[in-house]
Amino acid sequence: MSAPPRVWNSMRKRMVLALAGISLLLGSSPDYLSARRKFDQIEQERLRAGTHVVLTARELNAYAQQAVRETVPEGVRDPKLALGPNSVTATAWVDFAKVQQSQGNPPGWLMSQLLSGERPVEVMAHIRSGGGQATVDLDSVQISGVTIQGPVLDYLIRNYVLPRVPDAKIGQPFALGHRIERIQVQPTQVDVSIGR
Repeated sequence: MSAPPRVWNSMRKRMVLALAGISLLLGSSPDYLSARRKFDQIEQERLRAGTHVVLTARELNAYAQQAVRETVPEGVRDPKLALGPNSVTATAWVDFAKVQQSQGNPPGWLMSQLLSGERPVEVMAHIRSGGGQATVDLDSVQISGVTIQGPVLDYLIRNYVLPRVPDAKIGQPFALGHRIERIQVQPTQVDVSIGR
């Protein structure tokens, strides 16, 4: 006697979900899993005051790669982070037309001709933190070898980035949250200090 179709469908769904979960875990790099575990510990706020969580450059790069696959709009690929003394340089290949289209705002014909195609993008920033707050200052943005900085970069942030991402805190302090006292960026790692 066979089980009713409803039972088979339920069992099949559970098996597919279990296999998808296993393949996701097996497909994730050890560096990504380590970074995810550390972020979970910080977010759950169970770490003692005075704890230092060290995120290596490899862990952060693995996390960035996974985040692009899961959350970043279509048109961005191969993100990489290079750490320096209190600085981060982020690079990626970006097709701006695809990014706009995936956000439900397809560019017109002329803009699509100007924006389509992958371009190398590099963003350089400095990070200051302490007292549970941090400030990220953009130093420069480079697109296809053309560097944007100074007043032109300020203009683009004010008139292009902030209207589209109003929660972005560029050049102004923001709360780190989750009892993070400060973050210190070094060439090989980021040290996250947990406060009270």
